[in-house]
Amino acid sequence: MSKKVRLQTLEEVTIRFAGDSGDGMQLSGGRFTQTAAVVGNDLSTLPDFPAEIRAPAGSLAGVSSFQIHFSSKEIHTPGEKPDVLVAMNPAALKVHLKELTPGGILILNKNAFTVKNLKLAGYESDPTEDASLDDDYAVHYIEMSKLVTNVCEGLDLPPKIVERTKNLCALGVLFWMYDRPLEPTIEWLNKKFKSKPEIIDANTKALHAGYNYGETAEITTRYIVEKATLPPGKYRNINGTLAACLGILTASQNSKLGVTFAGYPITPASNLLHTLSNWKSFGIKTFQAEDEIASIGIALGASFGGSLGITASSGPGISLKTEFMGLAVITELPLVVINVQRGGPSTGLPTKTEQSDLLQALYGRNGDAPLPVIAPRTPGDCYFATYEACRIAVKYMTPVVVLADGYLVNGSEPWLIPNPDDLNEFIVNFEKENNSDEKFLPYQRDDKTLSRPWAIPGTKGLEHRIGGIETEHITGNVAYTPDNHQKMTNIRHQKVQNITNEINPTSVYGKKKGDLLILSWGSPHGACRAAIDELLNEKYQVGHVSVQWVNPLPSDLKDILGQYKKVLIPEINAGQFIKIIRAEFLVDAIGLNEVKGKPLNASTIVEKVKELI
Repeated sequence: MSKKVRLQTLEEVTIRFAGDSGDGMQLSGGRFTQTAAVVGNDLSTLPDFPAEIRAPAGSLAGVSSFQIHFSSKEIHTPGEKPDVLVAMNPAALKVHLKELTPGGILILNKNAFTVKNLKLAGYESDPTEDASLDDDYAVHYIEMSKLVTNVCEGLDLPPKIVERTKNLCALGVLFWMYDRPLEPTIEWLNKKFKSKPEIIDANTKALHAGYNYGETAEITTRYIVEKATLPPGKYRNINGTLAACLGILTASQNSKLGVTFAGYPITPASNLLHTLSNWKSFGIKTFQAEDEIASIGIALGASFGGSLGITASSGPGISLKTEFMGLAVITELPLVVINVQRGGPSTGLPTKTEQSDLLQALYGRNGDAPLPVIAPRTPGDCYFATYEACRIAVKYMTPVVVLADGYLVNGSEPWLIPNPDDLNEFIVNFEKENNSDEKFLPYQRDDKTLSRPWAIPGTKGLEHRIGGIETEHITGNVAYTPDNHQKMTNIRHQKVQNITNEINPTSVYGKKKGDLLILSWGSPHGACRAAIDELLNEKYQVGHVSVQWVNPLPSDLKDILGQYKKVLIPEINAGQFIKIIRAEFLVDAIGLNEVKGKPLNASTIVEKVKELI
């Protein structure tokens, strides 16, 4: 007799996959994400990696996780407490159980709960045997290793390879529970392992084994999350890394300007170099340098030679690049420096997110060396922020810093593919040959932008001096005079301030005037937006401004701040943007600061706002 299955429609669900770093949790989460995107849900993800390269298998330090929040409505965050926890071993259960929603669904790989693994995780007894979980959660004890071994019997594969397919088994169970199609994952397996048919076969069998388990086991409820209603257009699932790289590619194509990306491997910025290295056919040149200093030197040299130089790193690497950033400021050459922020100081939390490099970006160089700083707010926004950084760097002849972070570059969301023709026009004007008897003046400036000419070495009549010693206004000659240094310092500051002409009027979400304004920059955008929606539903008089350009700040921001009784600034640092706002506008802003290595929660912001009001 077939079992009776109840269908339940849900508006949103948060699932967390957790297991050993070798259990394929990122792959399982990624495939569920892709399938949710195909189905048409809105979604947001949060991959979480262990910092250790090879932590002991089964240890707490080696737990890797991937969280996806998917919905039939518009959402802004990867969720807080998961509704479903997939724990592939005791360590994953130990680390993540405390965050599972009471009454939530718990899926356990029963075969991994061995005496050795239980001891490694710090369990004195087996929670899968003593019924300690059953009162608080809907628990499914699944012998995944046994399932995949049985379905792969007869395949000429080592037991270790077969064991690795258990993440597809877990994925199959969830595909059944949430009524997801198998075909996109099977197509992906056929493409990824096209030269290894036996691997395709094993993983496909494991996926079906999990799905069939849902059909035959005592799981009596399936959940439906309908397609989300989103603005019309063509969407794709995208993470911040790919979005930033596409921004660079679009800048190159729109400007007809060569791009040279030079970097040195560092978590979590390395994937920018990996992605761009595949696009040689588009004229993107990539170079893996021997160290951080060399990489920015190569990028700046490329800009001197007439290409747009770009480099990327994280906090420790940016520290090493600062001398060359100062050289880019004084030589007034275009350069884009992408900082994928992570937890610090020093090596800190290499795989966790943070926003603690803001003051470094603004002031972390010797002398008065002002730089424009732009901060993407969502994974998809990395595209627009990086494109704008490239455009501004060339238009204003200045280095520009892009402040992303680990959450943004690794997280993903549905992205409405933009029309490149709708982007701001990207114009490149190289100085032409000088056939006159007049000497070329390398610091003769544009009246509006204060940018100097971009003169390509070897161009007839454009011989000029360039370097790190202060230059004379207009001529570019070496100049130590006090008045000239004052003038050049003022010009470099004013050039950055002139970028306010490029910033669109600031958008206020929610009430344009009221009791409290939430002011954010960078990745807290989503949590702030979700918090504001909840507060507005409860009739609070609140608004939200999400700043993209951190330097210079929007010219209309002061007037907006004056429309509210209080200003709250949430940041994933100990309080950096708040110092700038207080100093710039003399506003007694209040900070909400966490440095836990993960994104802010909307509920934390809501609680703080209610406390203040």
